[in-house]
Amino acid sequence: MVNKDTYLYRLKDGREIVYYGITNNPDRRVVEQEISGKKFTHFLFNSYPMSRETAEKRETEEIQRYQRQHGGKPPKYNIQKTY
Repeated sequence: MVNKDTYLYRLKDGREIVYYGITNNPDRRVVEQEISGKKFTHFLFNSYPMSRETAEKRETEEIQRYQRQHGGKPPKYNIQKTY
């Protein structure tokens, strides 16, 4: 049986999406993001719990969709995850 304990989330700064990510511990992850210096006003879940594999696939799809809508530019903090 596959663990369904991973969430897709996004960080927003005002109305702008600045990051897409996945986590199996949302409370810990929001603190990690704050400590890392990312500037954001909202930590929002994009999903229900899913397998890690599915979450990674959906994260990629969300970043790619964002890039298509923004002339190939990824969200501000997803620079290393461009597709």
